[in-house]
Amino acid sequence: MAVEMGLWRADGDRLSRITPTAIGLESQLETYIESDPGMLGETLLVLGPQVATAFAGFIDLLALDETACVHVIELKRDRTPRDVTAQALDYGSWVSGLGRAEIQSIFEAYKPGVALEEAFTECFNETLPEELNSAQTFTIVAASVDAATERIVRFLNEDFGVPINVVFFRHFADNGAKYLVRTWLVEHEGQQQSAATPARQTKTREAWNGSDWYVSFGEDSGTRQWSDGRKYGFVSGGGGKWFSQTLKNLPVGARVFVHIPKTGYVGVGTVTGEARRFDQLQVEVDGVDRLVKELPLSGSYAHEGDIEDVNAEWAVPVAWTHTVPRERAIWKNGMFANQNTAAKLRQKFTIEHVLEEFDIAD
Repeated sequence: MAVEMGLWRADGDRLSRITPTAIGLESQLETYIESDPGMLGETLLVLGPQVATAFAGFIDLLALDETACVHVIELKRDRTPRDVTAQALDYGSWVSGLGRAEIQSIFEAYKPGVALEEAFTECFNETLPEELNSAQTFTIVAASVDAATERIVRFLNEDFGVPINVVFFRHFADNGAKYLVRTWLVEHEGQQQSAATPARQTKTREAWNGSDWYVSFGEDSGTRQWSDGRKYGFVSGGGGKWFSQTLKNLPVGARVFVHIPKTGYVGVGTVTGEARRFDQLQVEVDGVDRLVKELPLSGSYAHEGDIEDVNAEWAVPVAWTHTVPRERAIWKNGMFANQNTAAKLRQKFTIEHVLEEFDIAD
């Protein structure tokens, strides 16, 4: 069924229909959408306009949503609706092969000097996901489409779950005021997105250097204090399997970047031993090995039921390269943060910024 948009002005009991105008609307829409991509019904971060592909074509607009899915946005312009539909899918085949570094390069060309991680956090108030471009969405912007194109788009979207849709804009002018009206060919909410395959994930995720790890040092005034870890050389976590199991994954020799949740990064060091129950951890103090639990501590490192290993506090010894007190923690929008106590740190943005702030040569 063809999509029709109407607009009426209500003058008391009388309705006057306003006729849409054709004043080169599609030539202006790219500028409108680039300045406010929310016109398309959701928050989007524009990666760039007129993005050159590898086969001489140019994508009108490329953008990211909050899941780091890439949106290919094509305006109908003077092309036939069928042509622009085929073009969008063709561009999608190229976009699907872009790795994280290529996506970042496109954005850097569009916004020189602005890190994609920073822009993503500013736009969505979320950290850029590790998986980038694991799925694509296709949006065709038009004033109208023919019946054949409508059938094709509905067939792909509704029968095969291809996330392609047409958004219609009509321009109305009334007594000096101008209006844009928007509607969608296919119901916009809950569109399906294709899942990333393992082969795609290796390209869309930042490569891990094999040595850097993120550690969350969750401070608790009654249990755990960064001042202890900084002074005696350890990181710790516990009070349940979820909190301690990832800490046990830290290998000897790993470089750890320590983060206090909602505060920032406070230390970088090298793991010197395997994870142990906190009450069994030994560190060297003045050339003598001492049990940490016997040293002056600000935290108790005790948990209910911690006679059982699964509920105990666990700790890993670390030789610090550089630390700062929590009051001087390093944080910048876009830096990596995770709820796990320990995780592989892939994000170059975080690694490079922390090393620079701590004046550590990589």
